[in-house]
Amino acid sequence: MTDITSSDDDDLKALGYSAQFERSMSLWENFALGFTYLSPVVGVYSVFAIGMVAGGPPMIWWYLIAAIGQMIVCLTFCEVVSQFPISGGLYPWCRRLVGKKWAWMAGWIYGWALFTSIAAVSAGAAPFIGPLLGFKTTPVLAGLIAIALVAFSTLTNLAGTRVLARVAMFGFVCEILGAIVVGAFLLLFHRHQPIGVIFHTYGLIKDGSYAPAFMGAAIVGLFTCYGFEACGDVAEETPNPGVAIPRAMKSTIYVGMSASIFVALALILSLPDVMAVISGRSANPIEDALNAAFGPIGAKAVVLVVLVSFLSCALSMQAAASRLVYAYARDEMVVGSGWLGKVSKTHHVPMNALVVSGLIAAVILVLGMFFADAVATIVSFAVVGIYAGFQMVVIGSTFARWRGWQPHGRFLLGGWGWPVNLAGIVWGIGSIGIMLRPADGDIPWYTSYGMALTFGAVIVTGLVYMAVGRPYDRSDAPAGDAWLRRPPAKL
Repeated sequence: MTDITSSDDDDLKALGYSAQFERSMSLWENFALGFTYLSPVVGVYSVFAIGMVAGGPPMIWWYLIAAIGQMIVCLTFCEVVSQFPISGGLYPWCRRLVGKKWAWMAGWIYGWALFTSIAAVSAGAAPFIGPLLGFKTTPVLAGLIAIALVAFSTLTNLAGTRVLARVAMFGFVCEILGAIVVGAFLLLFHRHQPIGVIFHTYGLIKDGSYAPAFMGAAIVGLFTCYGFEACGDVAEETPNPGVAIPRAMKSTIYVGMSASIFVALALILSLPDVMAVISGRSANPIEDALNAAFGPIGAKAVVLVVLVSFLSCALSMQAAASRLVYAYARDEMVVGSGWLGKVSKTHHVPMNALVVSGLIAAVILVLGMFFADAVATIVSFAVVGIYAGFQMVVIGSTFARWRGWQPHGRFLLGGWGWPVNLAGIVWGIGSIGIMLRPADGDIPWYTSYGMALTFGAVIVTGLVYMAVGRPYDRSDAPAGDAWLRRPPAKL
């Protein structure tokens, strides 16, 4: 292991950076980090009711569609990270593929998406604590609980890479066992619907077509299928990253989305009255299904597993956010770079970047206690921001390939490089278009276009910051050199 670590550190030095982290995260632990970030339980439980109301049972097909589309994106990521296994993920990849400005904007968009995601997942976990402990959760109390969860996540991350890896592995084991056990029990002993229900539209037809309803349910798959990129965010903490991280990324989608489909199918088939869910008469279909199947005590045990899933998801998201902030600071791309770029000599983690990511998420949660509707719109930006950040890598890879980039990492697409890149662009732009389309119904225009307005505000703010502060132009760290790096000559 020492020889492997030394070789990895030499490779990192050749890329322009010195090793500051501890390479103690195994392949399985790296996979667990990506899996708990993707978190099928969090993904399915968070938007199941929304998907059912929008598109009925056929909404389950979006998990498969998203898995295929995101696997195309994942393959591009695998090729890039294999050659550039640098902490921070999307930002350093874009820096090497295109240049400083492109990378700065990619990191800006992705960073805010991560901060809001940490807040959203913590807020999503809060309502489960009240029923678990036997008290009613008010909006203010839920906000305070969510802030406490962010603090817990921050302290756990500060304990070091080894602790992060072990907690991620524990979260993975709990989540996958919980998904299998709960799903199997519902399918075997609490099934009310035939398998054919996943093809039944239940009258959700508009202008003679089911397509608008189906497109409205896209969020269930799009919201669930990301997180695999977190495997690359900790590249400098993983031995043999050029091989391990591509394997972990692909496995995250294989296992995570398979579990998502299984959990969603079990929940759909366990619903006694599908129309009650679609019409909104059953406002909490998952809670109702769990109580009916497991009883009050059994339902609490399931809720405990769900809570562990939410906590491990927030933990993994914050780890990814802190590495992004650290990578930004290491290249002097943000105010306070010297402070944010410090790595603890004891725990080998970017402590100040972790604290800042927790504080920003907490501020978003505080705003949510007083401006719930506005913050809900801001938090909804998270998914669009993640997909936009992904697209900047895919487009960047295509640009570098057009400039003459010849990938030479341990994972290569070879002749499939161009088709995969172009397919990834089509998928990504289409997904973002689906999410940004105005909401249906008799609602104010600013609500209908809320997600697009928030997304636009983040981009405009970033562009203004770039124009005024020129943060991208403060260091001479390597940038835009992917196509200048030739494959080593064959012996």
